[in-house]
Amino acid sequence: MRLATITNWAYGITVTLTLASGATMLAASHAQDDERAAVEQRYRLDKITSTLDEDATQLSELARQFALSGNTADKLAYSREQNTLGKIESRTTNIRDAGASEGELADLHGALKWTDALRPQQQAAIVARQTGDRARAVEILFSTEYERELDRVQAAIRSFQDHVDERTSATLQVATSSAKLLQGAAEVMLSVTALLFLCVLFFVFRQRVLRPVVKLSDVVTRLAAHDYEAVPPNISQVDEIGDMAEALRIFRATGIERQRLERERDADRAMRDLMSRMTQRMQSCDSIDDLKDVARRFLPEIAPRLAGCLYFLDTAKDAMVEAVSWQDPRHSTDEFSLLSCWAIRRGTAHRPAGDQIDVPCGHLDASDGTRLPDTICLPLTGQQGTLGLLYLEPLPGGALSELPDIYLEMLAENIGLSLDNLRLREALHAMAMADALTTLANRRQLDAVLEAELDRSARSQTEISCIMADIDHFKRFNDEVGHEAGDAVLRAVGGLLKGLVRESDLVFRYGGEEFLLLLPGVAAEEAVGRAEKIRSEVSALRVQHRGNDLGAVTISLGVSTAPAPNERAKLVQAADAALLRAKRQGRDRVVSSGPRVEQKFV
Repeated sequence: MRLATITNWAYGITVTLTLASGATMLAASHAQDDERAAVEQRYRLDKITSTLDEDATQLSELARQFALSGNTADKLAYSREQNTLGKIESRTTNIRDAGASEGELADLHGALKWTDALRPQQQAAIVARQTGDRARAVEILFSTEYERELDRVQAAIRSFQDHVDERTSATLQVATSSAKLLQGAAEVMLSVTALLFLCVLFFVFRQRVLRPVVKLSDVVTRLAAHDYEAVPPNISQVDEIGDMAEALRIFRATGIERQRLERERDADRAMRDLMSRMTQRMQSCDSIDDLKDVARRFLPEIAPRLAGCLYFLDTAKDAMVEAVSWQDPRHSTDEFSLLSCWAIRRGTAHRPAGDQIDVPCGHLDASDGTRLPDTICLPLTGQQGTLGLLYLEPLPGGALSELPDIYLEMLAENIGLSLDNLRLREALHAMAMADALTTLANRRQLDAVLEAELDRSARSQTEISCIMADIDHFKRFNDEVGHEAGDAVLRAVGGLLKGLVRESDLVFRYGGEEFLLLLPGVAAEEAVGRAEKIRSEVSALRVQHRGNDLGAVTISLGVSTAPAPNERAKLVQAADAALLRAKRQGRDRVVSSGPRVEQKFV
């Protein structure tokens, strides 16, 4: 057989293999496109369904907040949220568009129907709370049956999410297997083609074929090992080798895109997990200091290339005061007025630099001559209004764009919600410990404080005195002038007592028209002197009510002193007994319990 015939046969076989390998590479490229589409669909579904659980229970949470607090704002928030919810089909349109199947949508519709089935109970609780029946409202929304229904809804949503995840995982696995199979076939055919080029056509196409094939072979090997740094050669000739080079470029681009999507997905999951753990810790905080510790620990991990400050509103100063800072922020002051920050004034995030130029905040400092970096201020808001501010600035070499806006908003929202809950808890505790009429500490706080003061007195072996005071003939104010006049007398006497004692002393409204003063470290003689001063000051007090003078107000006082009593009743009952003697002896006087309560130091 002639050499020309062998060459022609070799050329024909080579061309055939080249076309087949090119077709396989193109098929592999299409399979990679299918795999990428499956990855993107799974990412979209994961992103859309990640908040279904929270959305499904949002109406219940708002109804519960109203049942507990009775705040009109909570009811309005419930009504707005209820009005924004449309039909089930409209609420699941975006999930259908993202690729959920009809069976999965049917499961989701069932879960949403169960969620809607809770509305009558929520409405009943709201009506009960509006009529003042708080216990009934709480019973409805926190009953075992209601919790069981909520668990049922959440279980149904989780089942839906599991089904979606299983289906998308199976789709992704099929697409990946197909891509790998075609990729393997393409690699085998390319290897055979390269070998045939090297062995048969070496003498004929040495200069035209050898060098491109060697380069393509190296690229194929590196791409097979998922080394996407390998760049296919730029072959301009219109033949099979040029087609293979183009197929390799497509294959490489697809692999790089797939790696990018996987990295983004892994980073998103890691970030959401970190923020979820931070939110859980914040929800478990018992105090503002606990919240500061959680923020100080987690925020540098969430934004490692960003420095920042967490400011809390100081209502006494009407200013933002730095509570926590991390990674040494340099451009924001430690304390500033509310008008110095555009984010607080506008009620939304403020970024003076970046894609759109804006007005810089007044609390930013560039006195060192450096140009202000791209910063952002995020207001922390809650049911009580503005609570604080989250400020972030990039470290050298960093940028705000490294943390997407959705994460910034989630950070501000979670911190603001936790801070709002703690502030509300502190306000409720303060209300429970204070008398609403006189603003003095009430009997409940006395129970907590007295035990601590007695323990401290016993440890330091110091005396402690107690003054029990009662307004004389208080009933006549209520009977002759009215209860409002009696309230005015109580407020006036309470304010006077608060102003007559030292800062370390404690004044309580014991009950009715009775007041109790604890005097740690005060001996019996000094306590009697103070009681006498209180009596004379009250006698000189003139109370006005609706422009009328209510007349003279007198007070009877009983005093008791003990070295270090271990029982509260012994000291308080002694003062109460002395007060009764003062009443029997004619009122408007100070009576001591006499000899000190017999109690040796421990």
